[in-house]
Amino acid sequence: MTVGVALDASDTPNQVDGSVQLAREAAAAGLRSAWFGQTFGADSPQLAALVGREVPGLQVGTSAIPVFGRHPLIVNSQAQTAQAATHGRYHLGLALGAKLVAEGGFGLPFERPVALLREFLTALRQLTETGTADFRGELLTATPPLPARVPGAEGGVPVLVAAMGPQALRVSGELADGILPFLAGPRALAEHIVPAVTAAAEAAGRPAPRIVAFVSGVVTDDVAEVRARAAENLAFYEQIPSYARAIEKSGARRAGDLAVVGDEKAVAAEVRRYRDAGATEVVFQGTGIAGEADRRRTWALLGELAG
Repeated sequence: MTVGVALDASDTPNQVDGSVQLAREAAAAGLRSAWFGQTFGADSPQLAALVGREVPGLQVGTSAIPVFGRHPLIVNSQAQTAQAATHGRYHLGLALGAKLVAEGGFGLPFERPVALLREFLTALRQLTETGTADFRGELLTATPPLPARVPGAEGGVPVLVAAMGPQALRVSGELADGILPFLAGPRALAEHIVPAVTAAAEAAGRPAPRIVAFVSGVVTDDVAEVRARAAENLAFYEQIPSYARAIEKSGARRAGDLAVVGDEKAVAAEVRRYRDAGATEVVFQGTGIAGEADRRRTWALLGELAG
């Protein structure tokens, strides 16, 4: 199983330099992948490309770029450039996003998100696989009059989707290479998410999808205090319907209940539960919540599990 971490250097004097330094530490600890979120700050494909170029051997990815406010032609250019920069180690993550982001940030109506995802993925796959597209849908058009390929990215770009709902899982199984569930515990993965996306992939004649499970967690002795802090940080997701459903199907009441917090033995056991539930890869995020010493302690354990 591949084990990785989500990196966040937004509190450092220079986010690019800070990300490179964290990525070097992650690779030295034995971790296999580093992932970067996308909000309104740093451009995650650029950040992944820079980090991947500076830290050879480390897989890098974005998790995840909302489809609202983007266009497949632009995302294709970013993704192929990152793939060329890293010599095949870049993984593109997409997301439906949320109403708060689409309407509050971009001023776009959050309408027909699954239909937009289907059209976005259809056009994007043409672009990444052939270097051009001839797609005219209801919600977007991608018909570039000039080549849309980047030399050095001929192998294509793995595309994954932060999908957890039934419709998004169906589209992802048909058109993507895998999914990036977050706040979906082992129960939700095993009973709902993995069977749904796998069945959709099989019906479409595609290979078994990658299940890259994102987990909020840290190795620490201050379990109660850190868990309370994690619950506060994760409460935002409870307002988003897709996350709320995943939390409920995981058998939890609050997002913070799914945080993996404990000593090495407890955290290792939870990683195995995710693996047994169908996760092909596990990525820990929020590992700095308890301070630098516990972050390093967490990465040391995850590096051992990755080995």
